[in-house]
Amino acid sequence: MPLSIAILGTRGIPANYGGFETFAQELGLRLVERGHQVTVYCRSHHTPRDLGTFQGVRLVVLPTIRHKYFDTVVHSLASSLHALGARHDVVLLCNAINSSFIPLIKASGARVAINVDGLEWQRKKWNSLGKACYRVSEKIACLAADVIVSDSQTVRAYYRAVHRTPTVFIPYGAPTDKTERNGTLERFGLEAGKYILYVSRFEPENNAHLVLEAFKKVRTELKLVMVGDAPYAQRYIAELKKTAGPRVLFTGYVFGDPYRELMSRAYCYVHATEVGGTHPALVEAMGMGNGVLVADTPENREVVGDTALMFSLTEPESLAETIRFALEKTDRLQELSGEARTRVSTLYSWDRVTDAYESLLLSHTQPDRVPDTPERVGST
Repeated sequence: MPLSIAILGTRGIPANYGGFETFAQELGLRLVERGHQVTVYCRSHHTPRDLGTFQGVRLVVLPTIRHKYFDTVVHSLASSLHALGARHDVVLLCNAINSSFIPLIKASGARVAINVDGLEWQRKKWNSLGKACYRVSEKIACLAADVIVSDSQTVRAYYRAVHRTPTVFIPYGAPTDKTERNGTLERFGLEAGKYILYVSRFEPENNAHLVLEAFKKVRTELKLVMVGDAPYAQRYIAELKKTAGPRVLFTGYVFGDPYRELMSRAYCYVHATEVGGTHPALVEAMGMGNGVLVADTPENREVVGDTALMFSLTEPESLAETIRFALEKTDRLQELSGEARTRVSTLYSWDRVTDAYESLLLSHTQPDRVPDTPERVGST
């Protein structure tokens, strides 16, 4: 039976910011193709107000307050109020911080699933109040949501151990096909296979500074291409650029086909995040056939398995040594990249992710229905 599904809590689509936005787009478009009515709530400074639909997905564009601490929650409140009269069958809420709006959304009669993301209270960018709000939000999600989704087995284990709450594990998705050349490399003055790629929001816990310092210790003709930005970390970003040197290129945000061309043509990809669940850029880099150099954290190990070169965030020389190894052992890097691509096609394809979400949402709006993809959808 077709459902009316709303995706709430992201910046909106077309995707032009981060992982949750790409998630909303990839999932939303596929659910529409399967006959469901999908609405994505969007922020007015990310999606044009006059854009009513995107490839069959209905868009509701609402304003918010552009502030580090209020942007998400103000927009989610406005979206929740709008959803009261929209008669959705189910709302897929993104980000644990939005859990306080679950009772309001459920007042409309909709069921609510929440993807809680990673453990946001661990991020250095939040002050004590911000961290406390995230911890409380986790508890509210456990009490109020019809179902909690975790995109990481590590996060799933945390909710089971700390909150005694079962969650459903559905990972993030990624494509495995290389993008055709579209002029992006030429625009940035790059050559295929002649650069090391780093992609992230430039925030301290993503360790762009550590990647930069490690690269500066390595003698190579390759460039370091740093893709990303952050709306509330301008001082940190300015310091990165001040100390970078001529071998480092900052591209700012890059999305769509240009982003995929950068991902598809790198020599290798460095992933240095230490907080969060499944990181979209890591899965995407693996799917695009990159050899990946990955910070050794439980979440990252879960994603890469044995298909990556690992480095330690606590040993100062570890990343520089790993980069040198990757540059010297090209055959080994290529072998790992093939294994990583196979891993993504097996475990992290968007079609499998959509199968899991569709089954989950149907099962929670049709109580007698049992999810039909138990290997991807299962509670603890």
